Amino acid sequence: MAALKIQMFRAQRAEGEVLIKRFSTAERWAHRWIAILTVILLITAALLYIPDFAAVIGNRQLVRVVHEVAGFALPIPILLALFSRAFRDDTSRLNRFKPSDWQWLRSRSRRLGAIPVGKFNAGQKLNAAFSLGWIIVMLATGSMMFFSSHFSDLLRTGATFVHDWLTLAVFVVVLGHIYMAFNDATARAGMRSGSVPLTWAVREHREWAMEESTPVTPPVANEPE
Repeated sequence: MAALKIQMFRAQRAEGEVLIKRFSTAERWAHRWIAILTVILLITAALLYIPDFAAVIGNRQLVRVVHEVAGFALPIPILLALFSRAFRDDTSRLNRFKPSDWQWLRSRSRRLGAIPVGKFNAGQKLNAAFSLGWIIVMLATGSMMFFSSHFSDLLRTGATFVHDWLTLAVFVVVLGHIYMAFNDATARAGMRSGSVPLTWAVREHREWAMEESTPVTPPVANEPE
């Protein structure tokens, strides 16, 4: 059945590579704005907590305001994307950890395509879970620090401690995420355009590629529009 489906896709090729839809517009924009806001938060955090960096800007209060606005704005792209059915469907996929995901994590040859992988591999699922977790925790601890007069000294101190150390963990994970993205140009292009080549999908996410039945082929050259 799987081989038959791939043959069906290949039969539909015109002059270019067959593309299949991976991300909706809502998902791509949510990812883009979360990335932008996260970078702003990490840069302003560095400016606030590292004196040598703060001296470069000079206006510490402006940096603090930008950090606070970006922090409170961070959940907005996720909340807006929830109106998209594709986003909700992918959220459900990310929330399911199957036996094959544990097998994928344990395998040293996980990227060779021997283990069937759905739309998201185990590493992407763990990254998504961590991302949602840190956004919630940062929003909670940041709110305690922002509305400090409503909380006890003990809670404010604890919130500051968690906020600071979690920032370091987020920085490390974000660097890892960027590193992985730069090692896969096709995945980056898929996040920008929303579609990926069938050959890449079969190699990296075979189980999901088998589920797909609506290829998106690019227009043939010299074909009237």
